[in-house]
This record gives sequence, C-alpha cells and structure tokens, in this order.
Amino acid sequence: MSDIKKVAVVGGGTMGNGIAHVFAISGFQVKLVETSRELADKALNTIGKNLTRMVTKEKISEKDKEEALLRIQPELNLTEAVKDVDLVVEAVPEHFKLKKKIFAEIDEHAPEHTILATNTSSISITKLAAVTDRSNRFIGMHFFNPVPVMKLVEVIRGLDTGDEVIQAIIEISEKLGKVPVQANDSPGFVSNRVLMPMINEAIYCVYEGVAEPKAVDDVMKLGMAHPMGPLRLADFVGLDVCLDVLNVLYDGFKDPKYRPCPLLVKMVDAGKLGDKTGEGFFKYD
Repeated sequence: MSDIKKVAVVGGGTMGNGIAHVFAISGFQVKLVETSRELADKALNTIGKNLTRMVTKEKISEKDKEEALLRIQPELNLTEAVKDVDLVVEAVPEHFKLKKKIFAEIDEHAPEHTILATNTSSISITKLAAVTDRSNRFIGMHFFNPVPVMKLVEVIRGLDTGDEVIQAIIEISEKLGKVPVQANDSPGFVSNRVLMPMINEAIYCVYEGVAEPKAVDDVMKLGMAHPMGPLRLADFVGLDVCLDVLNVLYDGFKDPKYRPCPLLVKMVDAGKLGDKTGEGFFKYD
C-alpha cells in the first residue's frame, strides 16, 4: 500500500468528485479525469465547497483545504492521466459498454503495476476485469454517497483478483478513514442486493395505492429506525441509478423479485430522477 502515491479518478460526477476529495485530503496526488473543462471545473468547485464546509465545522484547517486542492490535477486526456499512476478508480455512470471502453484504454496505457478499481455499485467485477490483461490486479472499490461522510467501502473480489491487491485496497481504504468490508463478486454485491429490492418494494407500495410516499418513509424511519426513508433515499441516489442497478440484478439473477416497478420506469422516462432534477417521489428546491 505504501507504494500507492498517485491516483487517477475517472469521472468527476457526484461519486467521482467525492472520491477525489477523500484521496486528496488524505495526502495522495490525484488526477481527476473529465471529458470537458466545464465538467472538470464543476467537480473542482464542488470539492472546494465541501472542503470549505469541513473548515467551517473545524474538521480541517484552511491550510489543509488549500493543500488538498493543490493535490488535485484536472485532466481531460485519459491516456495521459493514467500513464504514471499507481491506482485508477473509475467512477463513470453504471453502463457496462461505457466502463468496458474506458477500462480497455486504461489497461493499454497504465503501468504494469497499476491497480484498476471500479466504483460500480452492481456490475460484475469479473466481467469488467476480463476487458483487461490484468484481471489479477482488478478490484471493486465501492464508495457510498456522500463519499466524504460515509464510512463504508465495499471491497469486491473478482474471480482472479490477487490477495495482495485485496490487502492493498483494504489498507488504502483505512488510510482514507473508511471501513472496508469484503464481498465476493455477485450482482449488486451485498449493499445493493439488499437495498434495491427494499426501495423497489417501497415504490410498489405507492404504485399499488397502499400508501403515499411520505407515509412509506415515515413507517421505515419511525418503525425500523432508518435514518432516511427508502423513497427519499431513492431520490437522493437518483431514480435512474436505482433503475440501472435493478436491471443489473434482474439480468444477473433472472429472478422476478428484482423486476423494476413500472412506476420507477415511468418516472425515469418522465425525467423525474430525484434530487438532481428537483423532483422524484418528493419535490426539491
């Protein structure tokens, strides 16, 4: 683990900028890869705001913030970004074809020793690893949103992932202040295999007229001690992301219990994706 000093984070969206944030604040040199200057600037702006919030809460100093920002180098060229790094963490949308294309390019240009990690929340680690010529150095490193706050990192072993790679990612996760939990490769791993059917069932409760969204969430918060109701959580995650994950589970297990609720499909088709669009099961300013 001590050999890992330079990290490339591919994708600067909600998860990617959070991952870059935690690596930078923990002392790593970070290349943050985006497809345009506008998106790179947006990611850096978000990281800056989140670091400022940490200064305000006296979790870090102003100097810590400035040093962390200096450690992040925006990159628009994936090939250039990965040519001298020790670890790549991919955090692009949950589409296998997109991830396949990106990992093929990374594998071609990253040094032989570089570990390739994916932040996928449901896609097979083994299937993604097979795109590369280093399946023994390929691993799942699944962070949770918001990354700077949430402690869990799901560390997922693919069919060929080496023990030393597992150990390196466990150690680096701990250095980031996270709690690594190991799982073997399976659709949805542990987190989304358990979470998404619950969210889907909550949506069915609304779809079938059992209860209104607030009532469903209140039952789970007040009766089951959940800090956030499943429908509020679905909005926070993004209804499009929930649908993508459920489709991966449904395709992977061929079990009807993972079939996405028609109401979820309809809401995604309507562009009501939750927080990111201002409306999902609830409305947001």
